[in-house]
Order: sequence, then C-alpha cells, then structure tokens
Amino acid sequence: MTEEETRRKQRARFERLAQVVVDPLHRYLRRRTSADMVEDILSETMLVLWRRIDNVPGLGRGSMPDPEPDPEPGDVLPWCYGVARGCLANARRADGRRLRLVERLVRTQQQLPAGPADHSDLHAALDALGALDREVVQLWAWEGLAPRQIAEATGLTSNAVSVRLHRAKKKLAAQLGRKNAELPGHKRDEGRSGQ
Repeated sequence: MTEEETRRKQRARFERLAQVVVDPLHRYLRRRTSADMVEDILSETMLVLWRRIDNVPGLGRGSMPDPEPDPEPGDVLPWCYGVARGCLANARRADGRRLRLVERLVRTQQQLPAGPADHSDLHAALDALGALDREVVQLWAWEGLAPRQIAEATGLTSNAVSVRLHRAKKKLAAQLGRKNAELPGHKRDEGRSGQ
C-alpha cells in the first residue's frame, strides 16, 4: 500500500469516526463546561482522535478492504469520552493558570508606583550607540544572553562581543553620568595588588 493510499484510508476512517462521535462528544462537553469553551475543547478532542486513530478501540487498524463498516457508537464512544475528558481537564488547568497569572499581574500592578518610570535618559544613551553595539547591549541586558550566545545571535566572535559590550557599557555609564560613581562599600582599588 502506498503512502497516499494509507493517508486516504486514514482520512476516511477518521471521517467515519467523526460522523459517529462529534454530536455525542459535543453534548458531553456542553454538560460539563461553559458554552464558550465547548468548541475549542471539541476541536482539541478531535485532533487527539486524529493523531491516535489507530488506537481507537472498535475502529480497526485500517487494513480492512474498502469500504470499511461504520464504527459502532458503543464500541468507540467510551474511549472517545475518555479523550474528551482529558482535553477538558487540560483546558481547565490552562484556565486556572491563566486566572492565577491575571490575579498575580493585578496584584503586581497595584504594588507598582503610581507614575510611569522615566527612562528617557537611558533610551537617549542607547540611541547614541551604534546599531550593533545597541543590539549587543540589549541582548545582554534585556534578554540575559552571555557573550557566547550574543556572538551566535549576531555572527560576531565571542571576543568581539565582549569588547563591544565593555566599550558600550562604558559609553552608557558616561552618558548617564555614572562614570566615577562609587558603590557604597566598594573602594576603587579593591581587588588590585598594591604593587
């Protein structure tokens, strides 16, 4: 049997299965979840059934000659209900995660200072850098990439990235007026030998 024939038979088997199970699964899901979630969960269920068409009990393995008999609902529905139940559980877990995320974002938003932070100096300093230096700094600071990873992303060598990053940070510090600012508890000659 060619690959095309196998796909054709698989599709025909799925279509026969869908004719038998779509309406009962739709009713099953309507009784267990909100109306706005039914279609999405039914779609996910049908996708799982498509992927696992060879595992559906009572459907056969596709080796029967055409035309195959339509599946009996009593043979396939219990297994399909189990698949729908699993998809429903996944959707509920995903909904719970989304709800917890929204609640956390709301709490975080309430804890933020009232006014928006003014980063115009930082953006002006970044704009003063060349495009490649700005990209290197942003990949390092915003994306958290190491010089080796930045090199891979930009096509530079790791050494070139390290040099560009060092120079760009010095330029940014000078632009932002922090060139000679000392951190509390640190000495300028700390870590250097006295020789």
